[in-house]
Amino acid sequence: MRKDQLLSRRRLLLAGAAVLGAAGAAGAAGLLLEDDPVRPARGALAAAGPGARGPHESSAFRLRPMTGSWPARRTPVRTAVRREPILRMPDRGRSMVLTFDDGPDPRYTPGILRTLREYDVRAMFFVCGEPAADHRDLLREMADDGHIVGNHTWTHPLLTRLTRPAIRSEMERTCEIVQEAYGEAPLWFRAPYGAWNRAAFELGAELGMDPLAWTLGSGDWTTPPPEAKAIVEQVEGGAAPGVIVLSHDAGGDRTQTVAALRDCLPFLLDAGYHLTVPRRRPT
Repeated sequence: MRKDQLLSRRRLLLAGAAVLGAAGAAGAAGLLLEDDPVRPARGALAAAGPGARGPHESSAFRLRPMTGSWPARRTPVRTAVRREPILRMPDRGRSMVLTFDDGPDPRYTPGILRTLREYDVRAMFFVCGEPAADHRDLLREMADDGHIVGNHTWTHPLLTRLTRPAIRSEMERTCEIVQEAYGEAPLWFRAPYGAWNRAAFELGAELGMDPLAWTLGSGDWTTPPPEAKAIVEQVEGGAAPGVIVLSHDAGGDRTQTVAALRDCLPFLLDAGYHLTVPRRRPT
């Protein structure tokens, strides 16, 4: 398919995904944000007294042998099969989620990571397996900084044009790379171009992943790329509790995305937004 046709298709699909908000809001009801009080905070353990132990301080953990029988490689737990992707997070505490697709790219991803680190902000990176395999160091850096890494397929195809076995291959190969480089299998999946079908939902669930879309697009995927000011205005104008912002750290010239993030973060933080990452409620 010609490049201009792909770009046109992408714009249409991205625009179409944005109108699914009502269904996605209902799907977010069973989710928590990373700092929700499900487990005791680190400070709570200290306050509980010298006898309190965290999950990695039990005698069973401390007595685990350095060699011998270790836990087997994580087997994905099948999740419920959804009919629509999640499009927003619970809107408690003025929380928002920043997400970046298509990477990692050594030209742009490091700059985004540096800015997030400077402001102590966590984000989600939906990586493609093909570049991730070549830049595993960037996935390790994401893990070290506390970011979430999700699955964005191996080659960024239009899933609605693939067979079921081909979709499975795209997902599985990326899961393997993420687990090897990031340290654990992804719990989140995002379809390229926002093009979902039943096979994507079913196969994602079989691999233990929830489907996550977005509420607000930054517009950084257009050709030619918009100026940083336009991206900033788009994000700041659409900011609201529960919003999931879509940006990109690869797939084109993302220089303006890197620059826009440096302007967006101070504004969002000064406006009282808590930029965090989601996780599933423990079962």
